[in-house]
Amino acid sequence: MDLARHLRQFVVVAEELHFGRAAEILGIAQPPLSQSIQRLERDLGVQLFDRSRRQISLTTAGQLLLAEAPTLLAAEERIRIVMRKARDGEIGTLRAGVPPETPAVTLQALLHGMAARAPGLDVDLQELTSAEQLRTLAEARLDVGLVHHPVRAEALRVGPAVEVRLGVLLPRASPLAQLREVALADLAGHDLAIFPRATAPDWHDRVLDVCRRHGFTPRRVRHANNPEFLLGLVLARGCVAFEPESTARREPRVAWRPLTEPVLRRRTSAVWPDRSAHPAASTFAQVAAEILAGPAPATPAALSPGQPRPWSVVYPPDDFPGPG
Repeated sequence: MDLARHLRQFVVVAEELHFGRAAEILGIAQPPLSQSIQRLERDLGVQLFDRSRRQISLTTAGQLLLAEAPTLLAAEERIRIVMRKARDGEIGTLRAGVPPETPAVTLQALLHGMAARAPGLDVDLQELTSAEQLRTLAEARLDVGLVHHPVRAEALRVGPAVEVRLGVLLPRASPLAQLREVALADLAGHDLAIFPRATAPDWHDRVLDVCRRHGFTPRRVRHANNPEFLLGLVLARGCVAFEPESTARREPRVAWRPLTEPVLRRRTSAVWPDRSAHPAASTFAQVAAEILAGPAPATPAALSPGQPRPWSVVYPPDDFPGPG
């Protein structure tokens, strides 16, 4: 039985104490209205109206129900509102993974952006590598993840991807830091500081493959899980590293130089399960892409002729095997 509908009809009849006028107000015929009230009485096991006289009146049970009906109907409406917000991803909790190297300012902007789109939603950010995010997504312990491509996974949706141009990090005292641009072949004889392969295997292999194809085979590969340790390796061990220009701003003794060709571009996007997707996952993907891309130049003229943009947005990633 649709209790809320029957209750709303009962309230109108109780206020009018006339089935004909109540039917007109409700926009239905009188027989169906009478049947609705009779069914409500049967289901509740009471008589709500005294029909023994020419003018109907409320019984004691009817008076009590009329007093309770507004509270019951308000509760029913609130349940519908809550369920609609849950369906649309406006409330509840979104478990979201982000890479460990994500800067604090980016995390802050991401949380503020989600709060603006869904004020009632609790975003539970978790620091996880790309590999860890893919595993926890598959285990249904994460709702959406922000990963570095390429990755191998199935049954995942992919949000807009942001490509960031990588340059080389060098000790500022290095002779290579005197160059305006550095070729990969110029780095011969250096160690390479890079994230552990287990954190993002396909991206790790792609970086090393690009280096080899362009004349740079690292003397030794050293691993760093976080930007601070990576910068320390660059300074203390004379390593080089491939990072966005923003990473160099953390340490004044480190210089960032663009590569002669933009052969290394890190692609990042949100991914989430194709089935039983959290309703706020796509919103998180869009907000993350906007924040990772950052403010665009006001006009194309802001860039020198032929100068590559430091970032670009692409959708969907063409090297991701999941559906778009």
